[in-house]
Amino acid sequence: MNIELLRNIGRQLLKEIPLVRQKPLAQTAIGTGASGDKTFPVDKKAEEIIISGLEKSGEPLSIVSEEIGIHDIKGGGKKALIDPIDGSRNAIAGIPFYCTSIAIVGGDTIGDIEAVYVLNLINGDEFWAEKNKGAFLNGERVVTQKDKEFYLIAYEAQTPGKDIKEIMPLLSKSRKTRCLGATALDLAYLASGSISVFVNPSLSRSFDFGGGWLLVKEAGGIFTDIKGNAIEKTEISLKKNASLLASGNEELHKEALRLLAQ
Repeated sequence: MNIELLRNIGRQLLKEIPLVRQKPLAQTAIGTGASGDKTFPVDKKAEEIIISGLEKSGEPLSIVSEEIGIHDIKGGGKKALIDPIDGSRNAIAGIPFYCTSIAIVGGDTIGDIEAVYVLNLINGDEFWAEKNKGAFLNGERVVTQKDKEFYLIAYEAQTPGKDIKEIMPLLSKSRKTRCLGATALDLAYLASGSISVFVNPSLSRSFDFGGGWLLVKEAGGIFTDIKGNAIEKTEISLKKNASLLASGNEELHKEALRLLAQ
């Protein structure tokens, strides 16, 4: 899959998604997506644009998307793992931090991801990576943080009363913390060196973190679950199946695991 094709889809998203943005909290759910989460107009529109763009490629693909679920193009082929709007709660609340994430997968697991594209739908930042070819932000190659200081730790807290307590030993050692609300974008900025560590102790779905996984790996970072287990064999599916811990380098990761073990 050509990265330029994914960028063309991104350009279309940047043209059309602002047209379906409304006043904060004015959007009402129009159904429930295949993942079980509520679907809003902005989710549906983004997914339609992405699938239409992938169909124009002429390649046989098996779509795995948060909204439509499983959908084959030309009989199916490589998987296209899609989160049309990652951070949709931010989008409908008027909080300017959400993105689109697309990952092309040659097999059935996270480790089979071959190419990814993550687009910040607010400022147009484009992140992409291809396996063994590095990670890029707006065409410039990026690398993760190289020293061992916890400058900024980002996290996700799906169940705050439980999750924050579990990760507090780690958060308390950071100079700054942020819960930004869009996992793929958190991971993309970690890949570019802006975030030291990202943690989510609750289980995430593969379309939430698949794009970010390859970006982090190609930028030189470390990515496991919160126990330090590899996630490369995690199944590509609509199920919640992995906790997440990503770090800029091995030293950061080892210390994060030590703190989480407390």
